Amino acid sequence: MALYKELHSKGLNIIGVSLDKDAAKWKEAIVKDQLQWNHVSNLQFWDEPIAKEYGVESIPSTFLLDSKGTIVAKNLYGAELKAKILELLAK
Repeated sequence: MALYKELHSKGLNIIGVSLDKDAAKWKEAIVKDQLQWNHVSNLQFWDEPIAKEYGVESIPSTFLLDSKGTIVAKNLYGAELKAKILELLAK
């Protein structure tokens, strides 16, 4: 959340893909955690088509895409994630 707040104005966008099965609980978690970015879910748990397309095998999983939609990094967290995002935003 802090990373999004810090870098969204510089071009960072996030799309959250949920593997939830219960729409009410999923939406409640978005509000409770004050997640300000876009969220999608087909409510199909591990059968989520987006997760299958990207080969998600565990959660959380992160995928960094460049401005052309190409995956440039996967499963980075913390300082490593921030550094890669800053690198991409500088291009």
